[in-house]
Amino acid sequence: MMDPKISGAFPGPDGLARCPWALSAPEYLAYHDNEWGRPVSSLQGLYERMTLEAFQSGLSWITILRKRENFRRAFAGFWPERVAVFTDRDIKRLLSDPGIVRNRVKIVAAIENARLVTDLGLRFADMVLSYRVIGRPRPVAGERRATSPESIAMARELKSLGFRFVGPTTAYAMMQAIGLVDDHLAGCFAPPPVWPEVNPTPETPPPPEPDSGCD
Repeated sequence: MMDPKISGAFPGPDGLARCPWALSAPEYLAYHDNEWGRPVSSLQGLYERMTLEAFQSGLSWITILRKRENFRRAFAGFWPERVAVFTDRDIKRLLSDPGIVRNRVKIVAAIENARLVTDLGLRFADMVLSYRVIGRPRPVAGERRATSPESIAMARELKSLGFRFVGPTTAYAMMQAIGLVDDHLAGCFAPPPVWPEVNPTPETPPPPEPDSGCD
């Protein structure tokens, strides 16, 4: 194992070295080990990550993680074509839901962004995934990354298409979350993202569930 003072990674409860933030809460540990930095290419997955990162703006990520299942129920499983048809009635429902972050501007942005994702289809996924960063070394202790040239360019392109609440910092957080950039610390046990050389494919959402949030 690399020296934690150099790498920044520290041993977890099982002895494996991890990014320190992963050790601060059980939810962080599970998210770090099983999701963060792993490739996501589906429209549903990309829309969910983009939306959650937008809701996180100004808040702690642990708040979003602890409300994630509530968000999924409230936003119809984050299937963009379902959220795209939300109405004023849904906005009222969401604003009265204590299980999510009740911010009208972010809620409306999530619905409008869903409409754009639905209209663009696989073009949206292709655009987001085109910003993958290859070959950059993992950060070391004390090296903090909040934006990058790629996230600035992605945010600019998303804004030009009409997307809201996806600035350079939010875009970079999404890039980290979906494996477009490998920002696990040097020495962290998590493997680098492995992207299959296939294009995103259309998905068929499952039938609505009683608590899916669809009226």
